[in-house]
Amino acid sequence: MPTPRVAIVYGSPTDHDTMAQAGAMLERFGVPYDETFISPHRSPRTLADYIAELEPSGIEVVIAGGSQPALPGIVASLVTMPVIGVPMRAGAVGGLDALLAMTEMATGVPVATVGLGNAKNAAVLAVQILAVADPDLRVKLSQFKDAFEAAAAGR
Repeated sequence: MPTPRVAIVYGSPTDHDTMAQAGAMLERFGVPYDETFISPHRSPRTLADYIAELEPSGIEVVIAGGSQPALPGIVASLVTMPVIGVPMRAGAVGGLDALLAMTEMATGVPVATVGLGNAKNAAVLAVQILAVADPDLRVKLSQFKDAFEAAAAGR
């Protein structure tokens, strides 16, 4: 089994259906990943232990999100690799609070953030990050974008 290059982490099992879309997209590009859920509020020590193992295990990018909007910031504060946040549509303001929380991080703790519930775009962004140093992924990404453009044009 290939070493995972991307970690997908979310705060609740109820986030699985949305966050699994990131995994499906990574599979489309042949990028191995690890997926787990850990609540930052219910299991902070477990989360800290998990985060501490990311870089030593070879993870290069983290996709974090779900119904726990603090999660991507917590991860980003403890790693040096790129973190992509996926805010969810939920709560009284439909996820706007989660979106703002992920985009308003402190200096030195950036979280790249995609649209509400758009785990697929998080995966594409992760692939773009990995493709900087991976020519094979660049080719796959180019083919993906060409096919997407052709489909949009009705070809």
